[in-house]
Amino acid sequence: MKWHSRLIGLLLPFLLLVGSHTLYGQELKTIKTEIFEVEYSEELEQPIKLTYIVQCPMGDASRSGLDFRKVEGYHTSDNEDYKDNVWDKGHLAPAAAFNCDREMVKTTFSYLNCALQHEGLNRGPWKELERFERDLAKIYPEVSVLIIVNFDETPERVPGGAAIPTSFTKEITFGERTIKFLFPNQDVAGEDWFNFSIAE
Repeated sequence: MKWHSRLIGLLLPFLLLVGSHTLYGQELKTIKTEIFEVEYSEELEQPIKLTYIVQCPMGDASRSGLDFRKVEGYHTSDNEDYKDNVWDKGHLAPAAAFNCDREMVKTTFSYLNCALQHEGLNRGPWKELERFERDLAKIYPEVSVLIIVNFDETPERVPGGAAIPTSFTKEITFGERTIKFLFPNQDVAGEDWFNFSIAE
C-alpha cells in the first residue's frame, strides 16, 4: 500500500494529458499539471507555450537539493543538453512563485517546465521580472502568466539534441491590465527587464 501512495504522489502533478495538436508540422503535446499547463514539442525537446498563475508570492519553502527530472512518457531535454555551455535550465513556471511547500516547489523541477535559456537572461532581467510578478501577486488577487518560446524555422541545437530558442515572449495579466515582453535568448545581463516591454 505504501508504494501505491508513493506512486500516486509522483503522478499527481502530471495527471491530465489534455491532448495533442500540430503547429508548423510538429505535433505538440498539451499537458496540464497542478501548477502549469504546457504545450511541448518532443521534436524540439523544448516547451512551446506555458501558462501559470502565481501561487505563493511570499512562500519560503526550500528548493535545496532539487534538480530537474524527466517525466515518464515524454521525450524532453535532459541534463546532457545543459552541460558545459552557456544555457541554463531555465524554469518557465518559476520555483519562487510556487514555494508554498516543498512538494509544490518540486513540481516546477520538470523538464516539461525547462527551456535552454542563456545564463545572462535567466540570471538577469528574466529573474528580475519574475520578482516583479510576485510583487504584483501581493497586491492583485490573480496574476496569470503566458510564456511563448520562439524558434527559428531551422533552429540551432546543442550537441545533446535539444533546439535552442531564439527568444521568449511573456505576457503578465493582473487586474484589467496585460503587459507584454520580448526577450532575446542571449547575454542581456545587467539590462533592466522593463527595457524589453513591447506594445500589446
